[in-house]
Amino acid sequence: MNDMSSPPAVHSPEPAHAATNRLDYRVPDWQVPEIALDFALSPEATRVRATLSVTRTAPNAPLRLNGDGIAVATLSVDGQVHNHWDMDGNDLVIMLPGDRHEVTIETVINPVANTQLSGLYASNGLLCTQCEAEGFRRITFFPDRPDVLSRYQVRMSGDKAQFPVLLSNGNPVASGDGPAGTHWAQWDDPWLKPSYLFALVAGDLVAQRDSFVTMSGRKVDLAIYVRPGDETRTDHAMRSLIASMAWDEKAYGREYDLDLFNIVAVSDFNAGAMENKGLNVFNTRYILADPETANDGDYDAIEGVVAHEYFHNWSGNRVTCRDWFQLSLKEGFTVLRDQQFSADRGSAPVKRIEDVRVLRAAQFPEDSGPLAHPIRPDSYQEISNFYTATVYNKGAEVIRMMDVMTGPERFRQGTDLYFDRHDGQAATCEDFVKAIEDGAGIDLAQFRRWYEQAGTPRIDVTMAHAGDTVTLTLKQTVPPTPGQPDKQPMVIPLRTALFDRATAKHSGEHLLVLTDAEHTFTFTGHATAPVVSINRGFSAPVALNNPLADADLVFLAAHDDDPFARYEAMQQLVVQHLVAAITDKLSDTARDSGRAAIGEAFAKVVADPALDDLMRGEFIILPGEGYLAEQLDPVDPGRVRAEREGLKAWLGTHLSEAWRALHDRTAAISGAASGTFSLDPVSRGARKLKTQALVYLAAADPAEAIRRAAAQYAAADNMTDRQGALMVLCGLDTPEREAALADFARRFAGNALVIDKWFSLQAASLHPHAIEHVKALAKHPEFTLANPNRARALYMGFMANTAAFHDPSGEGYRMIADLILTLDPINGSLAARFVPPLGRFRKFEPGRAALMRGELERIAAVTTLSRDVREQVSKSLG
Repeated sequence: MNDMSSPPAVHSPEPAHAATNRLDYRVPDWQVPEIALDFALSPEATRVRATLSVTRTAPNAPLRLNGDGIAVATLSVDGQVHNHWDMDGNDLVIMLPGDRHEVTIETVINPVANTQLSGLYASNGLLCTQCEAEGFRRITFFPDRPDVLSRYQVRMSGDKAQFPVLLSNGNPVASGDGPAGTHWAQWDDPWLKPSYLFALVAGDLVAQRDSFVTMSGRKVDLAIYVRPGDETRTDHAMRSLIASMAWDEKAYGREYDLDLFNIVAVSDFNAGAMENKGLNVFNTRYILADPETANDGDYDAIEGVVAHEYFHNWSGNRVTCRDWFQLSLKEGFTVLRDQQFSADRGSAPVKRIEDVRVLRAAQFPEDSGPLAHPIRPDSYQEISNFYTATVYNKGAEVIRMMDVMTGPERFRQGTDLYFDRHDGQAATCEDFVKAIEDGAGIDLAQFRRWYEQAGTPRIDVTMAHAGDTVTLTLKQTVPPTPGQPDKQPMVIPLRTALFDRATAKHSGEHLLVLTDAEHTFTFTGHATAPVVSINRGFSAPVALNNPLADADLVFLAAHDDDPFARYEAMQQLVVQHLVAAITDKLSDTARDSGRAAIGEAFAKVVADPALDDLMRGEFIILPGEGYLAEQLDPVDPGRVRAEREGLKAWLGTHLSEAWRALHDRTAAISGAASGTFSLDPVSRGARKLKTQALVYLAAADPAEAIRRAAAQYAAADNMTDRQGALMVLCGLDTPEREAALADFARRFAGNALVIDKWFSLQAASLHPHAIEHVKALAKHPEFTLANPNRARALYMGFMANTAAFHDPSGEGYRMIADLILTLDPINGSLAARFVPPLGRFRKFEPGRAALMRGELERIAAVTTLSRDVREQVSKSLG
C-alpha cells in the first residue's frame, strides 16, 4: 500500500527496460469509455484530477495504469478513499472487485521542470502538451496505449492574466471567471480517441481566424494561435489548412467532423507537429512565414506539414493504431496523402523528385545499417526511436505501390472501404492491406512482405536484343539485415518504357510486376536495340542496377517523357562517373570522356526551352555526398568530397558563360529586380536557379561568385535569395562572408527561426574550418540545448557536413558524442536522434570506423543513459 503526496525526481536514472514484442499483444484488461480531467494550472505545480469510468474486459485482472515520473496525491474509487493499490515500477496497480467503477486520481506535476518536452511542459510562457507516443502517463495515471479509446471532458482553470487562452480537444462548452483573478473553460470531445491524442494549451495567445464550409454545408471555424506579434506570419498556414480541407474531401471523400479546428504554434517542440483531435500543436517553424523570413522550402514545408496533420483527422484519429507496431498505418498513409496533396498544389514531377531525394538520403542508409527494421517492427525498447524514415517515408512508398498496381479509382475504393470498416476503431496494418485487397480486387498476399522484411531490394537489369525481340531480365536481391539474414522475394512494380533511338519515342509504358527472385520479360517489334527506361516515377523504392552507357543516359536525360526518369538518368550519369573516380577506376581518358558526357547533358538541360525552371533546377543538382557514400563500401568521405567538388568545379568552368547568363536571367525574374515577391512557379524556379548558378561559379571562379553573391545578398527582398547568397558565401574564406553573417545576425536578431538558419548555414558550409566554427557557435550567447530547433540547427547541420563530421582526426565524432551525453539528461528523445550517424561506422574505412565505434562505446559506458539513447547505442554496436 502507498500514500505518497509528492512525485519522485523526474531525472533519476532510468531502469532497465525490457523489449516490447508485437506478437505479445493482448487486448486491454480494462477499457476507459469516459475520462474527465480537471487541471488547476500553474507553471511549477499543476494539479490534475482525473476521473476514469473503467469497464472490465478480463476476469480477475487488476486495473493497471501507466505513469512516468508522477505520484499519487489522492485516490478514490466510486467516491470513497481506496487503499487497495500498489506501485509496480512506474505503474499504478489497483485491485477492484467489480466490473465497472469510477476511479479518481490526483497528481501534481511541474511543467517548468519538464525539459523532456513530453507530457505537460512549459514553452516560452505557455503550458502545452505532447502526448504521442507515451506522454500522457507523465500527466496522470492511465492505460496509456492507443487501443484504449475514450471520450474526454476537460476543465481548466488558471490565472487569467497569465493564461488568458485555455484550449483543449473538441468543442468549447462553458467558461467563466473564478476567484482571485482566475478563470476556467470546459471542453468536450464527442469522438473517441486514445490518450496520445489528448491536448491542452494555455497562455497568452492571439489568433488568426477564418472558416471553411464542408461538402455537406457545415461551417467550421478555424483559428491559428500564436504569440502576440507573430499573427502577421500565419496567412500561408491558414491558406494551406483551407486547401487541405477541400482537397481531402475531393481526393478521399473525408469531411471534417467538429465545429472548429484549432492550431497552436509553440517554440519548443521535439517534432514538427502533432495531430491532436481538433487542436493541432505545431512547432513554430511549420506555421510562421513571410517573404523576409521564410524561404521557398519553408513555404513548401508549412503547406505539407499543415496538410499532413489535418489529414490525420481520418488517417490516424478517426481510425487509429491498435498498438505502436502499427505506426506506419497512420504515418505511412498520411505521408502519402500529404505528398499527393503537395503534388496537386504545385509541380508533381518536382515533388516526386524531392520525396525520392529525402527517401534516399534518410531511409536507404537506415535500411542498410544496424538500425534497419521493417515498416511494421517486431519489437522495441523505446517507441520514440521508431518515428523513423522507414516507418514514415518507406511506409508511404509501400502504400504508393498499391496505388500503382491498382490504379487510382480502385485504390480509392480500397481506402473508402478502409475508412468505412474501421471508423472509430484501433486498427492494424493488416486491416489496411485487407481493405485495399477487398476494395480494389487485388491479391496482396505476397505483397505483405513489405511490412515484414527490412532492407532495400536491389534490382539488377539485363537487356538482350535479337531480331525484333527484346528480353529484359530482372533479378531481385533483398540484403540481410539485423535479425533477418534470409529474405523472400518481394512484389516490385516497375513502370517501364523502351525508347527507339532513332525517333526518341516509345510505344507505350508497361507495368512489370516482379514477384520472383528472377524473371525475364519479352517484348517484340524492336528492330534495333532500344534504350530502357525503368522504375519510371520511382514506382518502387528499390536500388536499381541498370548499367547504361553514358550515351544512353545522355539520351534519356534529353528525351525521356517521364520527368522523374529524365532526372534519374542525369543522376545515374553523375553517380556512375563519381563512383568510378572515387574508387580509382578511371583512366585520364575515361575521366575526360565521362566529364564530357556530363557536361553535354547539363548543357542540354540548361538550354532546353521546354523545361520550366523548377525542373531545370532539380536536374542540375549533383547527387549528395551521403547518397554517393551509399554506393561505396568502404567509404572515404574525404575522397567523396574531393571528387564531387572537382566535378562541380569542372562544370563551373566548362559552362561558366551559361552559369553567368543563367544568374543574370533569373535575377531579372525574381527578387528586387522584379519588384514583386511571388510563390508562382516562374518566380520560385528563378530563385532556385539563381543560387544553383552561384554554386557552380563558386566552385570554379570564387572571385566572380563572391561578387555576385554579395550583390544578391544586398539586393534580396526575400529569404530564399538572401539565404542562398549567404550559403555560397559561408563556404568561402572571404571578408564578404563575415560581413554578410554579421549583417544577417543583426537584421534578424530576436527571430529564433531565422537565427536557426544562421547557425545551420555555418555548420553545413564547405568552409575548411567548419569544425572550429561549430565549436565557437556552441558557445554563442544565442545557442541553447533547451530548444530542439536550435540544437538541430547547429548539430544536424554539422553532421550533414560529411567532410567536417568525418574529419580524419575524429574530432567531429567526439563533438557529437559529447553532445549526446550532455543532451541526454535534458531531452533523451532528442539526444537519441544524434546516435544513428555514429552507428554507421561499419560503412567507413577502418580508421574512421574505429574512431566512430570508440565514441559509441564511450557513450555506452555511461550507466545513466535514457532508454532512448541506450537502445540506439546498443543496437548500433550490435
